[in-house]
Amino acid sequence: SEQEPAPKKMRTDTKPILRFAKLTEHAFAPMRGSAKSAGYDLRSAYDIIVPARGKAVVKTDIQIHVPEGSYGRVAPRSGLAVKNFIDVGAGVVDEDYRGNLGVVLFNHSDTDFEVKKGDRIAQLICERIFYPELVEEKSLEETERGEAGFGSTGLQEIPEKNGKPE
Repeated sequence: SEQEPAPKKMRTDTKPILRFAKLTEHAFAPMRGSAKSAGYDLRSAYDIIVPARGKAVVKTDIQIHVPEGSYGRVAPRSGLAVKNFIDVGAGVVDEDYRGNLGVVLFNHSDTDFEVKKGDRIAQLICERIFYPELVEEKSLEETERGEAGFGSTGLQEIPEKNGKPE
């Protein structure tokens, strides 16, 4: 007797998909440096100079479509920050953005920074997001922390004696 083929199981463990399109022949596909890298390296599509103590928008010539319920965070690459004083700014890519992905690079050094076509300039990290309902209140409940900000939870008080640290 003929056996019927086993029914195909529906996958319930499907991974989210990060879609991208190359807009020109200058574009490079985003790639992770290792299997467990948090981000996908973004590469420059062009040669460009980031002036000393200045900034530049470096085009990747790709557009992305992040998974539903997420946004893309464009983050610095640690090597560029440590070795060359290069930082990334304006790093949020909304779920519905479909333009040419540009990376704002800030040069905090006293010398111009040369970016070559194909250089890894930043990393794209997909992060989950939720959209809470916005409710205006007349006032908010008090907390132990209150208005203390900027480093207030990480500083230790140094005891003083006669107005000088002990």
